[in-house]
Amino acid sequence: MPDFNDKRLARPLGAATALQVTAGVAAVRETPTPDGRLATQALHGETVDLFREEGEFGLVQCRRDHYVGWVSLDALSAPVLPVTHKVIALRTYCFSEPDLKSAPRFLLSLAARIAATGRVEGVWIEAGRAGWVHRRHLAGLAEFESDPVAVAERFIGTPYLWGGRESLGIDCSGLVQQAFEACGVLLPRDSDMQGAWAGEPVPDWQAPGALQRGDLVCWAGHVGLLTAPGTLLHANAYHLQVECEPLEDAIRRIRPAAGEVTGVRRVALTQRGGLPNWLAAG
Repeated sequence: MPDFNDKRLARPLGAATALQVTAGVAAVRETPTPDGRLATQALHGETVDLFREEGEFGLVQCRRDHYVGWVSLDALSAPVLPVTHKVIALRTYCFSEPDLKSAPRFLLSLAARIAATGRVEGVWIEAGRAGWVHRRHLAGLAEFESDPVAVAERFIGTPYLWGGRESLGIDCSGLVQQAFEACGVLLPRDSDMQGAWAGEPVPDWQAPGALQRGDLVCWAGHVGLLTAPGTLLHANAYHLQVECEPLEDAIRRIRPAAGEVTGVRRVALTQRGGLPNWLAAG
């Protein structure tokens, strides 16, 4: 079994306080500074454990995937409200009133969580600490998509953002993580973790007929998923957006910067909603 110990996921020492992301999205940074490098993002409704504060920032661990970093305290609130729905649109506004002409408060991206208050007005559901969200953009927490590639394709054209995992900016591993989580399978956050821990390796992946839709193609520091055996979908710094291109072209272009493909992984959707091994070991 792989060694799942990783400092990026190591729980900080000391007692923790549970808080909830109440901004549309919260930047999780490597340092407690406004311009600290983005490590990942926590979406609205997610729960984090706060271990200590430093100025305007708090050191947190995201409960969802155990990633650790610094978050602006302005983006967090207590107590944690029980979430009831998730966003299934690529992005949607939450409004101040159950009226599309009312003031929008902020955007919610795919996979954000809301805590419904129980108030419903026509097609609108009230979300605690957020506002009113269109019900057709929401689903129950146990409802899953069936095709991670189809989910990822909805992000085509989304700008590349190092550390991003929202519809306004996303990186390679964030795209893969979001695509599979929408289908009920949580993958680790970063590309090297996905290349080592996600699913199972595809042996002899270069053999004719070995590749299939949904396979993860991994490099040192990069990952994408196949829409077909010869076509790669990935968020990348060359196009600076989510793009689909021939796999051979991507391999040729990436080779000078990241070397050869390190492997291909196949992730089964048979254990939807379960706790993955890499997370259970943390």
